[in-house]
Amino acid sequence: MRILLVGINYSPEIISIAVYSSGMAEFLAKQGHTVEVVTAHPYFPEWRAHEGWGGLRWLKERVGGVDVTHCPIYIPGNPSGVKRILHHASFAISSLPVLLSKAFRGKYDVVFVVAPSLVAAPIGALAARLSGAKAWLHVQDFEVEAAFATGLISSKTLIGRVAVRFERWSMRFFDRVSTISPQMRKRLIEKGVPQHETVEFRNWSDLEAIKPLDRPSSLKAELGLTEKKVVLYSGNLGKKQGLEAIVRAAEALRDRKDIVFVIAGDGPLRPDLERLASGLSNVIFIPLQPYDRLSDLLGMASVHVLPQMVDAADLVLPSKLINMLASGRPIVATAMPHTGIWDEVQGAGAVVPPGDAVALAQAITGLVDDPSRMDTLGKTARARAIERWDISNTLSGLQDDLRSLVKATPQERGQKTA
Repeated sequence: MRILLVGINYSPEIISIAVYSSGMAEFLAKQGHTVEVVTAHPYFPEWRAHEGWGGLRWLKERVGGVDVTHCPIYIPGNPSGVKRILHHASFAISSLPVLLSKAFRGKYDVVFVVAPSLVAAPIGALAARLSGAKAWLHVQDFEVEAAFATGLISSKTLIGRVAVRFERWSMRFFDRVSTISPQMRKRLIEKGVPQHETVEFRNWSDLEAIKPLDRPSSLKAELGLTEKKVVLYSGNLGKKQGLEAIVRAAEALRDRKDIVFVIAGDGPLRPDLERLASGLSNVIFIPLQPYDRLSDLLGMASVHVLPQMVDAADLVLPSKLINMLASGRPIVATAMPHTGIWDEVQGAGAVVPPGDAVALAQAITGLVDDPSRMDTLGKTARARAIERWDISNTLSGLQDDLRSLVKATPQERGQKTA
């Protein structure tokens, strides 16, 4: 197959959606497919151009057997609602000539669009039609509703109403629409996508690269935390996560000298979190770690913590959860019953109500003070990662679905494989 992937986040970004878009493209290339990517200059999660990137330049590279075109993009230092819209719109505009050129010059079998950025989705669908390809939209998170939930924009404003209509309108142009959890797939159907056109396409973990440590974490030693029980959050520091609860839980446990909270990551909320944590000696901020140190980072945790705002439930299934499970450490999450996070963490940790820092602190100490329970939950976490989140099974299933879509007649399209 000849596949064109369109998405705002891609390697050399090392976190979140970029990891899955890059992994998918390189997997398909290794299977003998021709894969091309149109993406933006790397900027996430710092919300600034990575060193050596930026400017009004279209840059090309070949990485992992994939031809990648990086398009210029507006990167707001403080990504408020309107600025985020302009950010995504700039990618739609800068990618338009590249996608049209590719569509006119070559025939593709599938144009695969990753949302975010949904603003670029109609352009990806247009490129599919012009090149005679099938159009596939993959929703990593429901960015419109997430913007409402985090207060970036209001659903009652003109911008909010237009965004909702644009989202539903954009999805109509695709032969397949996939997302990453059963709850999010149900939401697709509620938005008007016919059920037979939807697919659950999960994220994954490389279980050979991310394993429970059979030795002490070298990173933990470097940080001087060998004698501490580490409560770890690693990932993007943004508003959807409800990260203030971590700092408030740390404040509630400031007298526990054996427990330290480590927040590893970057993002627009980091300055606010650092101000909130000022004066707390049991909170440490460290940068994101390179991929080859991810097992060391995750393995230094006694307990992982995964907060989420109540209004953001099932608008996204945080990708960081998968590697937490793979690391074989228990998780304390904040989520409502029967949401995606709640379902995944059952038996592998504890779940408390979103925003309840006292309950979060109590759940953490309940695990830290019971090593036997931590060990049992950690083993369940690893087993769940193997059962549900293995990279080979997930991407092989996607390859089968892509082939099925390409071969299907218009009448058969939508008789999805499991």
